[in-house]
Formats: sequence, structure tokens, C-alpha cells
Amino acid sequence: MRMRHGAGLMCRVGFGVAGGLLMLGAAQAAAGDVERGRLLYQGRCSACHAPDYHGVGPLHRGVFGRGAGKAPGYDYSPALKAATLTWDDASLDRWLADPERLLPGQRMGVNVPDAAERADLIAYLKSLAPRQSLRKE
Repeated sequence: MRMRHGAGLMCRVGFGVAGGLLMLGAAQAAAGDVERGRLLYQGRCSACHAPDYHGVGPLHRGVFGRGAGKAPGYDYSPALKAATLTWDDASLDRWLADPERLLPGQRMGVNVPDAAERADLIAYLKSLAPRQSLRKE
């Protein structure tokens, strides 16, 4: 069966639009959702972590852009103390996917295998910007 010229064009345009929508959806998933990330954080991370204080794990406020193992006042594993990476989208994604693979000898025994959940958690962690000092200097 042969397609008419116009039908082939419509088919290509349709596939192009569908492909573009798929790519847009993938980009939005990669960007993550702060609210979903907050809910995931509360459900999966808050037993050990908090935004503003150390618990079993280090505090997370200001983690994005901070050097790994560098939150003042937390007793990190030797693996994290020796780490030279800075927490950004890529390093946090690798860390959450498999902490032991990224930094052998670390002490976090949890991973997040789902890429969309990692993206949401990273979006939430990014939202935890360091608090501005209230003092005027």
C-alpha cells in the first residue's frame, strides 16, 4: 500500500511532535519535581538526615554545590573525608544510584534505583539553599 505524499508528511510531522513531547517529558523528569522530592525525602531520607541539623547522616541544607564530606561538624567516613567531588546534579545522581560504587567505603547503606525519584530528590536538595545570615555586618 502506498501513502499519498500529504499523508507521509502528516505521519512524519506526527512522529516529530510525538518525539518532541517524549523528549520534553524526559527533560522534565530529568529536572525533577521539588514537591515530589520533598515527599520522598520525608519518607526515605528523614530517618537519618534533616535539612538543618546533623543526625545519623549530615545535614542537607546547602549540600548542592558543597564539597562531599565538607559539612562542618559532621564526622564523615574516611571515604567521604578524602573525596574531591562537589555535589551537583551528576554527582548526586551517581551517589543516590549507588553510593558504594561512587565512593567505596562510605557509610550510607541506602540507594535510590529509580531515576525519576533521584531527579525529584535532587530538585528538592537544590531547593535547600544555605540560609542567609540575619545579622547585618
